[in-house]
Amino acid sequence: MRILFTGGSGKAGRHVIPYLLAQGHRVVNVDLTPLDHPGVDNLTADIADSGQMFNVMTSYANFDELEAGTGVPTFDAVVHFAAVPRILIKPDNETFRVNTIGTYNVLEAAVKLGIRKIVIASSETTYGVCFADGDVDPPALPVEEDMDVNPMDSYGLSKVINEQTARGFQRRSGADIYALRIGNVIEPDEYHHFKTYCANPAMRRRNIFCYIDARDLGQIVDRCLKTDGLGFEIFNAGNDTNSVDTPSAELAERFFPGVPITRKMGEHEALYSNRKIREMLGFREQHNWRNYVD
Repeated sequence: MRILFTGGSGKAGRHVIPYLLAQGHRVVNVDLTPLDHPGVDNLTADIADSGQMFNVMTSYANFDELEAGTGVPTFDAVVHFAAVPRILIKPDNETFRVNTIGTYNVLEAAVKLGIRKIVIASSETTYGVCFADGDVDPPALPVEEDMDVNPMDSYGLSKVINEQTARGFQRRSGADIYALRIGNVIEPDEYHHFKTYCANPAMRRRNIFCYIDARDLGQIVDRCLKTDGLGFEIFNAGNDTNSVDTPSAELAERFFPGVPITRKMGEHEALYSNRKIREMLGFREQHNWRNYVD
């Protein structure tokens, strides 16, 4: 597939793009900072500028595409990861503006140009636990995609708005638009932290003990690109187990007392459930943290 990928130079994107390239896709990275990786094409553009989004989606990827003499090839898919990545980087209003307007611009350009597969990055923060003022409980455990989302921060709120924007564009166009509620992204060189997490599980409460290996996230995105006909869908993007070695039932009792348990879980099954991506997209975890931590 010929893929336009926004935000590919960020923490998640710089691992997802190599995975997509390895699957044989051609990827054009649209970011304010180019990604230095063999095989990726880069265009520098700002998602907050609607005209730039229309322009990059009607652009050559690189000089080789001039050779055919048949005009600009069309994109098969758009993967939209570009965003202010959390609170406390920019002022709250700027975080909200860039994330919501940027997503609107990307979706509008893609839909109006007839691109039929779009994947957007949403977030675990939509459930309102991660960046809450004080300790806030999820509605139930395990956390699944049909639960209420009610964040109190600018970042989580921007992602809720983006999901609704995506839903509206899908209704208008009939395209496949999938939103990934991405958990705490872990790069390969970050697994040394997990010994500390196991010794002090409270550090992971705000993430609902979730993590997603950046390479496994690449697989999830690829499975989205290869799975057609779902319309608008939201998927939790997390690994199979929790980011600490404490059994799930003990974590729930200790850190979320009184929160309803809606179904029986495996001994270490993630409280941030990825059951939907396993069942609907065929995701199979490749990078359990226990493979990297003694």
